[in-house]
Amino acid sequence: MSLLTYRRAGVNIDAADDFLRRIKPLVRSTSRPEVLGGIGGFSGLFLPRLKGMREPLLVSSTDGVGTKLMIADLLGRFETVGIDLVAMNVDDVVVTGAEPLFFLDYIACGKVKPPMLARVMKGIVRGCREAGCALLGGETAELPGLYGKDQWDLAGFCVGLVDKSKLVDGRKCRRGDAVIGLASSGLHSNGYTLARGVFTVKELRGPVGRTLLRPTRIYTRTLLAAMARVEIKAMAHITGGGFYENIPRVIPDKYGIRIRKGSWPIPKIFKTIQERGGVENGEMFRTLNMGIGMIAVVGAADAARMIRVLAALGQKAWVLGELVGGPHEVVIE
Repeated sequence: MSLLTYRRAGVNIDAADDFLRRIKPLVRSTSRPEVLGGIGGFSGLFLPRLKGMREPLLVSSTDGVGTKLMIADLLGRFETVGIDLVAMNVDDVVVTGAEPLFFLDYIACGKVKPPMLARVMKGIVRGCREAGCALLGGETAELPGLYGKDQWDLAGFCVGLVDKSKLVDGRKCRRGDAVIGLASSGLHSNGYTLARGVFTVKELRGPVGRTLLRPTRIYTRTLLAAMARVEIKAMAHITGGGFYENIPRVIPDKYGIRIRKGSWPIPKIFKTIQERGGVENGEMFRTLNMGIGMIAVVGAADAARMIRVLAALGQKAWVLGELVGGPHEVVIE
């Protein structure tokens, strides 16, 4: 009678160790001067530079990629979802005016596949480099029985830092302020359950799938640079909930938001989803970003300058509308 081992029960520690060996050089490439120690410990160490800050404020975020992973599985392309994972977290942090400092990932799967997971990690590393934050640690959990051998999921965690006096929280917003929309790279990482229901599996394995798999844009460095030149009063990351739910979260209750449809070009993929699925306008703007991945609110007198600054940083943007008095809601005209 053979004795039961952890490997025979379904967990391959050797494969997990192989994966760790593969990613160590990648993780080191994201290091910042504040990082102490290396990968492989029980926790990550980070010594923040607080000089010049009167009231250092830590900002945190956690998020995942959702069913976009199913598109990656269909196409066998896994690097971009790692970028998505970082983007969904660092862009939630930067809307407060904070600089993302470090990032951690959590990968859960039914079976550890080192080559495939290494490709995921390449995307995570690329995202961290783009955002300027360190990949401080993570966890890969092999969970047979909970996940099938080809099933997996991703989650991420980010911590940033901002001086409380520079916190961007909407308190300076005033009636008449301009709402600036920053172009997205596509659907980003929201609305994929709707999008997958519109297309056939054959379409998802072809050009449509490649379009849907475009990685989420990371706005972090662009916005940090823009904030140094223009006062930004509020920012909203347009993720789940679209325009209607995300923008009011960062605007004082006494103001509403008026958006002029047609003030920016809506990419073809959104129009295709709407036409193919017979989706109402309200549902589109509540579920998808409609070509706008980030909103920034600035004074009306700063709007043109903000557009120029963003253009110089390689970011397309448009004035979408303004803050108005009245109900605390988004109205798309």
